[in-house]
Amino acid sequence: MSLTALESFIRHMQAQNKSVHTVSSYQRDIEDFLKFYLADDMDDSSADASEALAKSIYQFTDWQIIDSQAIRAFLAYRVQHGISARTLARQLSAIRSFYDYLLQKSLVLKNPAKGVKAPKQPQPLPKSVDVDWMSRLLDQPLETWQDIRDQAIFELLYSAGLRVSECAELDISPGLDEMGSGWVRVLGKGQKERLAPVGSKALLAIRNWLEIRHDYAQDDEQAVFVNQRGNRLSVRSIQNQLDKRTITAGLPTKMSPHRLRHACATHVLESSGDLRAVQEILGHANLSTTQIYTKLDMQHLAQVYDKAHPRAKKS
Repeated sequence: MSLTALESFIRHMQAQNKSVHTVSSYQRDIEDFLKFYLADDMDDSSADASEALAKSIYQFTDWQIIDSQAIRAFLAYRVQHGISARTLARQLSAIRSFYDYLLQKSLVLKNPAKGVKAPKQPQPLPKSVDVDWMSRLLDQPLETWQDIRDQAIFELLYSAGLRVSECAELDISPGLDEMGSGWVRVLGKGQKERLAPVGSKALLAIRNWLEIRHDYAQDDEQAVFVNQRGNRLSVRSIQNQLDKRTITAGLPTKMSPHRLRHACATHVLESSGDLRAVQEILGHANLSTTQIYTKLDMQHLAQVYDKAHPRAKKS
């Protein structure tokens, strides 16, 4: 019945005009899962056992007894064997689609794959921006009040390695309460506060902006960076302003706030070799809270930053 059910599912996919590649991939994925599921009952790894396993796959009928734990175990097994997250997501999709079909045909009572989450796709790091390019971006003439504001934003993104959301959400207090000591207080992911180091160039840019901010901000606005209406500047606006600055600087690449954050991490790491300090600067809570990494005291972090960041050095 398993072959009939699987064959029927394959024909159903073909009737939906699924591509030949998708149909063959889904069939192989379901067969791979069954091989894993049934192999637990066969301790022998001989050729005869392998042949018996192949036969049992096509004779399998007990779809109802497979639970979500078996599917999670299959995914974990595939992870251990180096299968990519993209492939695992497709395999889970194949199993889930097959069980949806079995549900339609009343061959099972529930879909055990429905509550199973696929492993996250790894996010590729953005290409780093070299120091010369950063200098071209940041050393542009400032002709308008928006230029002065944007200079403070871009210097801060690069200097402190802030997420763009952290920069947009930065408030006068408590955000800048410790700026005199070379730190800004930001609210990161998971509503966790951290102190981020600010180099001398960024400090100067922020002070220049604060000198004129009161002329453009609403009286009750707490945001450090404001738009033309005097309200908090949005993340999208920051990206738009960075696009304009990139064109003005003549950089042959698309820039993003995250690339500035990544450049901060890359340049500090290249100069210092201190990965733990970089983790602290960026506020990677999932790494800094684990026992594998030792939290650095603020004095050491400041020393590493001052020595390593290209725009932290006092002129």
